[in-house]
Amino acid sequence: MGRVVLVTGVAGDLGRRFARRLAEHPDIERVVGVDVTPPKLGVGRMQFVRADIRNPVIAKVMIREQVDTVVHAAVASRPAPGGSGSMKELNVIGTMQLLAACQQAPQLRHLVVRSSTAVYGASNRDPAMFVEGMNARRAPRTGFPKDVGEVESYVRGFARRRPDVRVTTLRMANMMGPIVYSPLTAYFRLPLVPTVLGFDPRLQFLHEHDAHGALERATLHDVPGTFNIAGDGVMMLSQAVRRLGKPALPLPPFAVSAFGSTVGQAKRVDFSPEQVAFLTYGRGVDNTRMRTELGYEPVYSTEQAFDDFAAGIKPGVLRADRVRAAETTLVRALSGGAG
Repeated sequence: MGRVVLVTGVAGDLGRRFARRLAEHPDIERVVGVDVTPPKLGVGRMQFVRADIRNPVIAKVMIREQVDTVVHAAVASRPAPGGSGSMKELNVIGTMQLLAACQQAPQLRHLVVRSSTAVYGASNRDPAMFVEGMNARRAPRTGFPKDVGEVESYVRGFARRRPDVRVTTLRMANMMGPIVYSPLTAYFRLPLVPTVLGFDPRLQFLHEHDAHGALERATLHDVPGTFNIAGDGVMMLSQAVRRLGKPALPLPPFAVSAFGSTVGQAKRVDFSPEQVAFLTYGRGVDNTRMRTELGYEPVYSTEQAFDDFAAGIKPGVLRADRVRAAETTLVRALSGGAG
């Protein structure tokens, strides 16, 4: 008999793609996908159950389906239609209810939680690279980073109450890829990219392919613990903007937030204080444990993940080939005029 895996958040891209991929694995008997709305692009071999993890009914679903593994992929960094309050309710209250359901499921043996490197925050006191045993130097007080900290706190409490369940927490870096839609990819899609004056933060990315691969590895191999999941290397924000061929607009921190209020709602860009701090100081994480203990080797580096994302969006007016073409046209025009 193979495993029966419940995956939350299958209406989102990450949860849906992962659940459909996992359902094809020969060691998996069934994949039960849970969300309040069905996936837009079909379920494949996944069994979809319409349920809200914020409702205690999720416990009945787990017991009825005889779930032995739960993959909690519903932790969201992108505000829901109801705004940041709705996102917090889904992330924090949803996790609490899901863990309460897991507590009541005697057959449960493994819990995998998608977390985020945002739990480390971003400040001028940060180390060059965070390792898993470190805490945020300046604890986030609001927004998604605070949500993630609360989620992980509840997960640690569950692990203490159910020592018979293997708990794996994956702290994923910002995802990149041609079909990733997140507050950060929306930021890079802006025609004019606002930056914080006087700062050039280090950025680290995770390709969507590696996000799926790390989740699959954690689900199939029962490796407990907390792991940073990220591509190798870092990029400076200025490098990323140049590769997109877009003009940067350096602004004081308060002006970045003000700029965000004019475009954030329409473009779904996050210019919260926590995101402005990230765009000021950046963040880097050490992914050694991902390799040595979890046993996952990323396919894409940080730069390769960003380049794959950049290849799928409209190029900026300052892209290198456009600049070279303009220079060539100008030189020809001047040469003709001189003749």
